[in-house]
Amino acid sequence: MNEPYQRPSLGSAVFYKDPFAALDWLEKAFGFERQFVVTDNEGRLGHSEMRFGDGYVMVCSAWSDDQASPSDVGGKNTQAIHVQLREGLDEHCARARAAGAVITREPADQFYGDRVYAARDPEGHVWSFGQTVRAVSREEAEQSSGLKIDGWV
Repeated sequence: MNEPYQRPSLGSAVFYKDPFAALDWLEKAFGFERQFVVTDNEGRLGHSEMRFGDGYVMVCSAWSDDQASPSDVGGKNTQAIHVQLREGLDEHCARARAAGAVITREPADQFYGDRVYAARDPEGHVWSFGQTVRAVSREEAEQSSGLKIDGWV
């Protein structure tokens, strides 16, 4: 007997005017994999999930008045999604750029030891991607940033 699928503890839902185009684009640009897609009798998207590593994101249509794509609200974002890569951040950025992502922050090393870039998808959602490139102590991060950091692990 197969074990039931266990979702990760945390996921996010992202709302699109054209969720089917978003599914295709997120595969091509960011390398997400479709976990499953549910459609109704008229072919409209009911629910979908895409996996990346051990995380997932739900790609949805804006089906009620309290949901919108950034393209519906003048490009504003009230959230961004961060994805932690294990390797290949610069290549990932190049893949996203080639697929039409607008790179809003070019890949750069950060004081806390990660290399990070950010991109905007065709409907305006902002995604950031990071890869740890070196181990940094709290003291080193505080010294290089000029910030006080509590809770460093």
